[in-house]
Amino acid sequence: MDTDVVIAGAGPTGLMLACELRLAGVDVVVVERLAERTGESRAGGMHSRTLEVLDQRGVLDRFLAAGELQPVGHFSGLWLDFDESESRHPYPLMILQNVIERLLEEWGTELGVRVRRSSEVTGIRQDEDGVTVELGTAEAPETLRARYLVGCDGGRSTVRKLAGIDFPGTPATMTALIGDVELPDLPEDYVWVRRVPGGDFSAIAFEPGWYRVITSDYENVSDRDEPATFEQLRESLVRLAGTDFGMHSPRWVSKFGDAARQAAQYRDGRVLLAGDAAHIHFPAGGQGLNMGVQDAVNLGWKLASVVRGQAPESLLDSYHDERHPVAERVLHNTRAQSALARPGAQTDALRDVFGSLMVFDDVNRHLRAMLTALDIRYALDGDHPLTGRRVPDADLKTSDGATRVYELLHAARPVLLDLRGSAEVAAAAEGWADRVDLVTARSEDDHWSVPVFGEIPAPAALLIRPDGHVAWAAADGAPDTAELRTALTTWCGPARQA
Repeated sequence: MDTDVVIAGAGPTGLMLACELRLAGVDVVVVERLAERTGESRAGGMHSRTLEVLDQRGVLDRFLAAGELQPVGHFSGLWLDFDESESRHPYPLMILQNVIERLLEEWGTELGVRVRRSSEVTGIRQDEDGVTVELGTAEAPETLRARYLVGCDGGRSTVRKLAGIDFPGTPATMTALIGDVELPDLPEDYVWVRRVPGGDFSAIAFEPGWYRVITSDYENVSDRDEPATFEQLRESLVRLAGTDFGMHSPRWVSKFGDAARQAAQYRDGRVLLAGDAAHIHFPAGGQGLNMGVQDAVNLGWKLASVVRGQAPESLLDSYHDERHPVAERVLHNTRAQSALARPGAQTDALRDVFGSLMVFDDVNRHLRAMLTALDIRYALDGDHPLTGRRVPDADLKTSDGATRVYELLHAARPVLLDLRGSAEVAAAAEGWADRVDLVTARSEDDHWSVPVFGEIPAPAALLIRPDGHVAWAAADGAPDTAELRTALTTWCGPARQA
């Protein structure tokens, strides 16, 4: 084998997955068809759950230093409020995708990730032992042999097509143009989703002197293979706004639509998909990049456990089972946001009614939890309200001093957190001591806040997966150690023999 895992695509999803695998000691090569990072701004931010994931790995400060926190978000251009009680990181971070990619690649380099640029996947052949990846490079065709291949190569994924995985969904019904330009004549600091007959336009300051201009045309669907141009963006803005505001000096121009598609399966044998290769949708609410990073964190530790022989290959099936419904829900809410953005008197009335509902706390809470992914609950066995949910970042006191739950996850290993000093819990986990970190601590708070659900009594013990989701939890009283051993076997593989 040349490597354990080949990842196609050096975007945020591929780089995050590579870092997760390296944290687990898995050898990984990232192949990227482009010769260098494009520098294009693309996605513009990170939501709470993604910030939490980076905090779990101890690298969040790098991203906070490079971005700017914003205390508001939106659903189809209608403002949402955020609640500081739901997360240590309740506010979206405005940070451009090219910066995210740079920071992830720097972290990956520290961890030993190898990135091969000018290397495009042209063929794949898989068998019982691994997968052969054919590459087109600047010099000559090459092949790589790996245990697994993960396609993180975007909405037009070559890996998905070569694997023969269907990509059903709905086609585009509109065209939006987007560009980073200078607007010397814009009379306001920014324009936010100004609706006019035929569409809407926005002009948002991402950097001093530079604006992201977005125009949405609901009367035309352009050829997806036709490149967008600066003149098209200018003409679209003039048509919608009546002026181009002195637009000049484009850094980047692109286009998108509201097509929504999802891979029928996220795994075919030794080939897996993540990020845009697995799902595309209207970029409403800034959910795409975030969902891709969270795909990577869900898949990384599972793939590492299988590669290292700690867990059976069937563990990989849980990746599709857990992440496919998440993307399905995002496609659903972005279709709704696209419909809510369409021009016309009927939609104007609908927006007025919808906006009046958003002032109610329950509605606001539901929408922001959906957009930030703080409300995700995987369908895991167990009755405790934390089971399947992301673990709150509670303050803890250990024999070594104060810490937080997320600091325990920096190594990307499962954590069995015992908050009552139970001898039964420690004894039940002995067979997994080589792969599960047992931590005895005391919660500084009697109650923990769970988004959407509300406050709950601090648990007595809980098994936290490397992705930060709770696999097992016990309330006060005698813990069910049989359930704990079942959860350990399910997520961490068979116990080590004495």
